[in-house]
Amino acid sequence: MRIDIEGGRIAAVTSDARADGAQHCPGIALPGLPNLHSHAFQRGMAGFTERHGDSEDNFWTWRQVMYHFLGLLTPDDIEAIAAFAFVEMLESGFTSVAEFHYLHHAPDGRPYGNPAELSERVIAAAIATGIGLTLLPVLYGASGFGGAPTADGQRRFSNPLDRFLDLAGRAETSALKHGFQFGVAPHSLRAAPSETLKGLLAARRSGPVHIHVAEQTREVEDCIAWSGKRPVEWLFDNVAVDERWCLIHATHTNETEIRLMAESGAVAGLCPITEANLGDGIFAAKAYLEHGGRFGVGSDSQIDIDAPGELRQLEYSQRLAHRARNVLSSRTGRSTGRELYERALTGGAQALARAAGALALGKAADIVVLDAGHPNLAHASGDRWLDAYLFTSPANIVRDVFVTGRHVVGAGRHRDRERIETAYKRVLARIGDV
Repeated sequence: MRIDIEGGRIAAVTSDARADGAQHCPGIALPGLPNLHSHAFQRGMAGFTERHGDSEDNFWTWRQVMYHFLGLLTPDDIEAIAAFAFVEMLESGFTSVAEFHYLHHAPDGRPYGNPAELSERVIAAAIATGIGLTLLPVLYGASGFGGAPTADGQRRFSNPLDRFLDLAGRAETSALKHGFQFGVAPHSLRAAPSETLKGLLAARRSGPVHIHVAEQTREVEDCIAWSGKRPVEWLFDNVAVDERWCLIHATHTNETEIRLMAESGAVAGLCPITEANLGDGIFAAKAYLEHGGRFGVGSDSQIDIDAPGELRQLEYSQRLAHRARNVLSSRTGRSTGRELYERALTGGAQALARAAGALALGKAADIVVLDAGHPNLAHASGDRWLDAYLFTSPANIVRDVFVTGRHVVGAGRHRDRERIETAYKRVLARIGDV
């Protein structure tokens, strides 16, 4: 196969083609997977929260450790950590990322002279690594439902609406200047009071909108106590949820909410490895897909950056929940690997507002090349390649990665890994054990 690329897009795909001077890249080519939910800075604390606390450990105790960690980070640290996370994403098979970015201020809560300073550090990390970026600055204005004041641990990301819109405007200018996509992210219903959320949507009438919703049972209980409604139910009753939206986690949803999500055209943003690590619960994926729902996957807390692993964990969670195999394959004889990968490509591209997700005319030239000589792929072909990639894949099965036609990973290693890894290690050495 020959893929011609012009301006970062695929201009032609030709079978049985002559090389005619084109770069030869032996292997199995796949469209690169979009990563639709990332908090890049959390890569620096991966592995530091796996100790039993004084009380029952859950998301809320994990969050306290995270607040302490983020209080230690300088702008240089944040850029270094993000760059290393992006390198690992590219090496694992993610070619673009939606960065749900909520670190905005100095550790004492004061805005930087440039309010978009830390957003621009994320942009710099994306430029340095070559990953495709959809930047999503996060609006965070309360610590609980009903507009409870933010706590000390949240001072680095708290903003009133007017200040946030200024920050977002500056970040958007920088992102678009470098050819990246841009959207906004009201953090959650507990952190974006209803009038603030509506004001944000009135001000930002186009582009992606991502929001955490119904991740934790306590979140659902608190929402009911505040409004008499469950989170997804409240969202659909109060705002127009459509294809712009990506509903992150949506772990604890009932049958009505699942149907509303699927029929709206929004994307469910699933992060199965992080959801398992935090003990969140299991998304009702089988029912959601039966209603025609769209989904993509993200690496979220960066506890394990593994593009095929997110899809594997998604399917395995359904197998455990339903005590069955190949749960998310839609019909007899259909490859589960192909079904999962194609759906995650489509949903991820929609959530990132990126012309990606297929090796086809006009799409971004985001290409992952698997090592055809790897033992796990030996004597396979077609859909069996995808099944092997998702369900047996070791870390070294990705050979080459291209983003908008630029060769960023070769022989399984990012072109600038050594420098970026060294900078990342310096950050961890300074911070120590969180």
